[in-house]
Amino acid sequence: MNGKEEIKMFDVDAQLDAAFGKEGTEERKAAEDKAYAFFTGQIIEEARKKARMTQEELAEKIGTNKSYISRVETGKTEPRISTFYRIINALGLNMELTPAL
Repeated sequence: MNGKEEIKMFDVDAQLDAAFGKEGTEERKAAEDKAYAFFTGQIIEEARKKARMTQEELAEKIGTNKSYISRVETGKTEPRISTFYRIINALGLNMELTPAL
């Protein structure tokens, strides 16, 4: 190979289809929903840590318990929209909705 490293290419869509089902299937939708829940939890956890707040303190501020906050942060539970707003308000954040491009 003349001292050059071979670069292997692969089709990301084909990999996703194989792992999570074709786009539009229930299997793929379930995987996407799970990914969104995990991503949302990661955002909440990062914001909580930046606010220097424990899970217990956040839970107390929104009227729930530490275990619920833990489940949200790990993506095991998705908060209802009203609870999500209480969480972001407790963390001193705001949310802005903008049109998708």
